[in-house]
Amino acid sequence: MSGNVNYLAPVSSLGVADRSSFIWKCYAHVMGAILAFAAIEMYFFQTGIAERIAMPMLQNWWMVMGAFILCGWGATRLAHRLESRNAQYAAFAAFIVMEALIFVPMLYIANAKAPGMIESAAGVTVLGVVGLVATVMITRKDFSFLRGMMIWGFMLAIVAIISSFIFGFELGTWFSIGMIGFAGAAVLYDTSNIMHHYPQDKYVAASMQLFASIAMMFWYILRLFMGRH
Repeated sequence: MSGNVNYLAPVSSLGVADRSSFIWKCYAHVMGAILAFAAIEMYFFQTGIAERIAMPMLQNWWMVMGAFILCGWGATRLAHRLESRNAQYAAFAAFIVMEALIFVPMLYIANAKAPGMIESAAGVTVLGVVGLVATVMITRKDFSFLRGMMIWGFMLAIVAIISSFIFGFELGTWFSIGMIGFAGAAVLYDTSNIMHHYPQDKYVAASMQLFASIAMMFWYILRLFMGRH
């Protein structure tokens, strides 16, 4: 990739054909990431590897929670800094595998509690994401103003999670609902950036960012479902 990446015009300044191509490349990559994530999880559970992964991770649940948050934050930041297209794809692939590993204990518990819960949570996530993406595409509104609120929300979530482990209190239903709302805002923000602000050659990083937000929404919707059983 050329060295003038930071000077490339945002996608909103491109012609209709180029803009549409960029947007659909992003969504195709996100869909590919979701299918790859699902395939990895199916392999883990069908081969029995999931139980061997889940057992030690469930003994250190605070590390799983921390890894989930830091993985999404760190990997997406890395993808935005990488200039090589191959390096961006490598980071994306590694991120999908890491997310699949981190999700194993959550999915293992959910499957043990109520078979079918995972599918229900996934269905709600899909409906929510489709609605949010449609909102941005129909209104064509720039949701970049959500950035400040999301930074504060992220910091508050970190404080809440750390405090729960230090002081031993449970993060209950309202925390899950709040984080689902936060993830929804992240999907709006990421979709808006895809339509308005990303440079044309950053579709891999853009896709990775949106996938991370969708994964977060699925995590907390599944957590909410688990709290009801």
